[in-house]
Amino acid sequence: MKTKKIIKLLSASTLSLLTLPASSFMEEKNDPPNILVIMLDDLGWGDLSINGGKDIKTPNIDKLFEQGTTFTNHYSNSTVCSPTRASLLTGMYPDMVGMPGVVRTHVHDSWGYLSEDAVTLPNHLKLAGYNTALIGKWHLGLEPPNLPNMRGFDYFKGFIGDMMDDYYTHLRHGINYMRLNNHEIKPEGHATDLFSDWTVDYLQMQKNSKNPFFLFLAYNAPHFPIHPPEEWYQKVLRREKGIDPRRAKNVAFVEHLDAGIGRVMEALRTTGQDKNTVVVFTNDNGGSLPHHASNDPLRGGKLDNYEGRIKVPTSMVWPGKIEPGSETPVLSLTMDFFPTLCEIAGKPVTHAVDGISLWPYINGQNPGTSERVLFWVRRCGLHGVTGLAYYAARKGPYKILQNNPFEPFQLFNLETDPLEQNPLDVSIPIYNELKNHLSQHVRRTGSIPWQRP
Repeated sequence: MKTKKIIKLLSASTLSLLTLPASSFMEEKNDPPNILVIMLDDLGWGDLSINGGKDIKTPNIDKLFEQGTTFTNHYSNSTVCSPTRASLLTGMYPDMVGMPGVVRTHVHDSWGYLSEDAVTLPNHLKLAGYNTALIGKWHLGLEPPNLPNMRGFDYFKGFIGDMMDDYYTHLRHGINYMRLNNHEIKPEGHATDLFSDWTVDYLQMQKNSKNPFFLFLAYNAPHFPIHPPEEWYQKVLRREKGIDPRRAKNVAFVEHLDAGIGRVMEALRTTGQDKNTVVVFTNDNGGSLPHHASNDPLRGGKLDNYEGRIKVPTSMVWPGKIEPGSETPVLSLTMDFFPTLCEIAGKPVTHAVDGISLWPYINGQNPGTSERVLFWVRRCGLHGVTGLAYYAARKGPYKILQNNPFEPFQLFNLETDPLEQNPLDVSIPIYNELKNHLSQHVRRTGSIPWQRP
C-alpha cells in the first residue's frame, strides 16, 4: 500500500455515548450528502491488490482506498454475517440487540432475533429527510417484523436469507428468498450482477430527487459457494500460470465483484451524484480459508477470533471533505458507522449507542484520550459448539480471545505480535483486567433475548 498521510490516533471510551462538538463542516455545508455503504461478505484481507494480493486485481475497490481514508485498525463486530450487519444498522454490540449469532432458515439452528425496539440507521436517517434503500443481502430476519421495509428501508430489492446455495438460482434450502420490497421475485442472472444492476437503476431513480439517499449495498459475494462466471474463471487461469484451480475460482469471484463495484461508482459519476456522496466500503468478516480466500498476512479465518477473521479492509470517500490517500488508525468497529454517518447527515444520535462517531478522528479533532475496551461474540450450534457463545476482548494493543467456548483464553500484544504467534503469560495484570471487562459485558447482555418471543 502506498505511503499515506497519518491522522493522529486518539482513543475513546467504549460504553458511554460521547457528546462531541459539532464538526466545522456541519456548520458550512448546505445539503446533507448522499450515503452509500458497500458491504462485502467474507472478503479475505489479502484478497485486494491494494492489500498486497499478488494473484488478484481489484482496481475499482483499490480506488476507494486511494480516493479517501483507510481505517487501518477497523474490525467487524463479529466473526459471522448477521451480528455484524445488526451492529452496522443499530450502532450497538450485536448481543445488545438480540443478534449474537446467525439467523437461519431452520429454527433449531437460528441464533439471533433482532430486537424489535432497536433504532435502525435507516429509521434515524429518515428523520433527516433521507430516502432509504437496501439492495442485496439482508440476513436479519426471514419474516415480520424483521424484514427490511419494516425496519426503516423505503425500498428493498435483494435476498433476505443467509447464503445462496447457487449464485444463479438464488435458492437456499430450495427456498426462493429474493424480494422486491415484500414481494417474491425470480430474477435471472448472477446475483452479483443483479445487485450491481439494481444499484445503478436506483442511482438513476434518485438523481433528480430533492432528498438525499442512504443506500446499503450488501453483496452476498464472495461468501461461498464460490461461483464466479465461467469467463472470469478462465481469464484468471490464463493470467495466473500454475495457480491452484480452487484459488483461481475465488480470485475470479472477487474480481467479478470488483467490476460490479466499478459499474456502481461509474453510475455515481455519470449522474453527478459522486460530488456529494459519502461512500463507505467495508466487509462483514474475514475470508474462509477452506474456500481458498486469503487473509495474508493475518492469522486465522472464518469462525475464529484471530485477526484474519475480524480485521477487515475499510475505507471512506467524500470528495472535498476527506483527504485522498489518508489513513485513520483509530481502533474502530462496524457499529461506529451508525453515529458517524448520522453526524455527517446532520442528525447526530441522541439515544445511547455503543458505537462512537469516527468523524472527529478523520478530520483531526481531539474527542478525548481514554482507551476503548472492545468485545466480540459469536453464538453457534455448529462444529460442536452446542449453542454456547465464545468471545474476544481488546484494550489498546492487548487482546484476549477464544475460538470456541471450551478452550482457555489466549492473550496477545498486537503491537509487538500483530500476527498472533506468541501468546503472553496470562499472569500479567491486563489478562484479568480484560476478563473482568468481558464478564461485565456478558452481564450487560445477559437479559437481551435472542430468540423470537
